[in-house]
Amino acid sequence: MIEVNEKSQCCGCAACVDRCPVNCISLREDEEGFCYPYVDNEVCVSCGLCKKVCPVLNRSIEKRPLCQYAALNPDMSIRNSSSSGGLFSMLARYVIDKGGVVFGASFDESWNVHHNMVSTVDDLSALRGSKYVQSDSRNIYLEVELQLKSDKMVLFSGTPCQVAALRLYLGREYPGLLCVDVICHGVPSPRIWRDYLVKLGDLRPVGTQLVGISFRDKVGGWKEYNFTVKFGDGSQLSESHEDNCYMKGFLRDIYLRPSCYDCPAKAGRSGSDITLGDYWGIQDAHPEMDDDMGVSVVLLNSEKGLELFESLDCDKVATSYDAVVRANPSLIYSVNKPFRRDEMFKAILNNGVGTVNRELRKTKRLNSLLKRWNRLTSAIWK
Repeated sequence: MIEVNEKSQCCGCAACVDRCPVNCISLREDEEGFCYPYVDNEVCVSCGLCKKVCPVLNRSIEKRPLCQYAALNPDMSIRNSSSSGGLFSMLARYVIDKGGVVFGASFDESWNVHHNMVSTVDDLSALRGSKYVQSDSRNIYLEVELQLKSDKMVLFSGTPCQVAALRLYLGREYPGLLCVDVICHGVPSPRIWRDYLVKLGDLRPVGTQLVGISFRDKVGGWKEYNFTVKFGDGSQLSESHEDNCYMKGFLRDIYLRPSCYDCPAKAGRSGSDITLGDYWGIQDAHPEMDDDMGVSVVLLNSEKGLELFESLDCDKVATSYDAVVRANPSLIYSVNKPFRRDEMFKAILNNGVGTVNRELRKTKRLNSLLKRWNRLTSAIWK
């Protein structure tokens, strides 16, 4: 049976929960808000299937893409509502037009994030755009398998660890499956997100409901994006990603899942057919593509992915792998665990996400003092 002795050794993909033939594995949330598997030993039959689908225990080898492009969706309305260049929507529409289904992350009625399936173009909007919260993917691998066994074409989109988990869960190649992962630097705590939702509830106009959330609103452009929430009376709150407290803690890597500091599925290990991300640095690499409304980097990792991408009527230009890595080091490198990460995380949980700035200032001061002390002691010992 699967055991998590170190929390950094579980990415929370939930594949073990879906694969267990006797349903003896459940997920339990820890004090940081991340879920980990719990095994009912009285029910477990020691079949070992849970270990076989774990992307941490079964890490693949690094793999470079066949080729890579800078690309964008020519439909400006789709691109404007997408985080980067709108390529996911083009891939998803292709699959739906073929009678297939698409899996991805969406908000539920309480604005928590779950993986869901859609089968119509109109429903694609729910999957469009970044959601910087760890998505609950329980039961989704089973549903993907059911759709594939009914001969449906399936596009599964998710983080690299979720794609790696799906590949291990299925245990075989399906001609109708297209796996798309994103360049991911880490997933934040759902508990921190729930805390921030309470803060948003306190800010909403009296008598209104929260009706929209955009982590990557392009009102000020793609590069200097805003975090925006919309309310039922038509009003909204919008802040730069550098000013918004939730985004600041996420971008400073404070409340990422412990496994994100040692990701098991980066550098092509996920087994995805296509990898999507933002082409940061496009203004230097391919300035002719840059209108500050978003450009996607598209890495084609398999012949299947390459064939589908070449069928799309998108604007594209071939680019170099080294340029992509320079713009997106998270493609191959895990982020470093911040100095005082655990102390900052605990303080934010106790005092609210609004204290992110205070904790960052405290850490900066302590780090400066530590560096001065190290220089002083080094000089003394010399």
